[in-house]
Amino acid sequence: MTARLAFVESPVQLLNVLEWAHTRGRGPTPAAPGATPPRPGSGPAGQVYGSGPGAQADTPSYGSGSGAPADGAARPGPAAASPYGSEPAAAPTDKPAPAPADLTIVVLSPTDPMSRGQLRRMAQLARDEGFDVHWQEARAGRGALVRTLRELGGPLRAAEHVIVGDPFSRYVQLLLTLFGPRHVTVVDDGTATMEFAAQLAGGERLVRWHRKGDLGPRELVLAPVTSLARRRLAPGAGRTVEIFTSLPVQAPPGAEVTENTYAWTRARFGPPALTGGADLVGTSLVETGVVDAGHYLRVVGRLARAHGATRYFAHRRETPEKLHRIAVETGLQVVRPELPLELIARRGPTGSTIVSFPSTVVHTLPLALAGTGVKVAVCGIAPEWLKATASPRAQGFLAGVAGTASGADRLEFG
Repeated sequence: MTARLAFVESPVQLLNVLEWAHTRGRGPTPAAPGATPPRPGSGPAGQVYGSGPGAQADTPSYGSGSGAPADGAARPGPAAASPYGSEPAAAPTDKPAPAPADLTIVVLSPTDPMSRGQLRRMAQLARDEGFDVHWQEARAGRGALVRTLRELGGPLRAAEHVIVGDPFSRYVQLLLTLFGPRHVTVVDDGTATMEFAAQLAGGERLVRWHRKGDLGPRELVLAPVTSLARRRLAPGAGRTVEIFTSLPVQAPPGAEVTENTYAWTRARFGPPALTGGADLVGTSLVETGVVDAGHYLRVVGRLARAHGATRYFAHRRETPEKLHRIAVETGLQVVRPELPLELIARRGPTGSTIVSFPSTVVHTLPLALAGTGVKVAVCGIAPEWLKATASPRAQGFLAGVAGTASGADRLEFG
């Protein structure tokens, strides 16, 4: 019987499942001091846009030393049969770690090519650590939902403990309404963990912070699913709830909060070589309709000039058109990381200063880079940057994300 079952839909979720397992004594053997294990990817960070050294001027370079397709699709050739559905073939490892038999990780693969590529590489890291990872094409056309529910029904019924990375995910909510586990752990997928903890404590319905308050037709149809999932994600008779997070959250009544210190990341990677310059971290606030694109590009340019930055690490949801404009208008080398930024920064090379807008990394990078000498700074979001269509909660939420980042310096750009 599978004692524990983890569902992940993003690279960061998978990283934090590995961090959670490490705190439970299911992590890797610590690396020798100064040793950096082999890593996926062809370069120091990932795919490159822009005019920096070694970059192409206009188009991304989608190469990988592992030979993995950019969208995370499987390599040609036979794959081992899986009760969870199809999965990309794993590259062989020289010394596979002993598999933790009580935790199985299921990747509910997204459709976004960049997310799939990062997830594929994270899945290989998890396999290298000895974990059983199954790749589920949960969104692959008509019939995918029914097929996924059929294939996951048995493992879910057998699982005593379910770990999820996104309690706002409709897919996860549907799975939880069909099968209610006795123990639930929510790991970080971003700053939404702060909102989830607050909504759970207040007995509110689950809604992402950047969404408007009114229920649309789709939300109305799915409201019963969301309501039942919320009850399954709350402590109750015979059910425990844990929030595993690096973010400052208050434990909802009856729930447990466990601190994520990024101990696995520090044990597995780095310390990094420092470049002496500065790196900027991108955000998807434009793509989610929160921040005006024109304001965003102007501030990126000003930050780059003020801090002598040369690289811009793109969020996986940023559009190619926006990244092209950043590269052309600012001269920054725009990099699409092949792994979550915590791993990219830890393995290096890394700027002596990392500047970010309000996001999870202003909380996680100081932990992952502890003791390396790297300074993390957060640039607050001015009210005039917000679009008229942004949620009324956006300004307060983003200010809270920046203001509670105890390990980051504050910057203000009006």
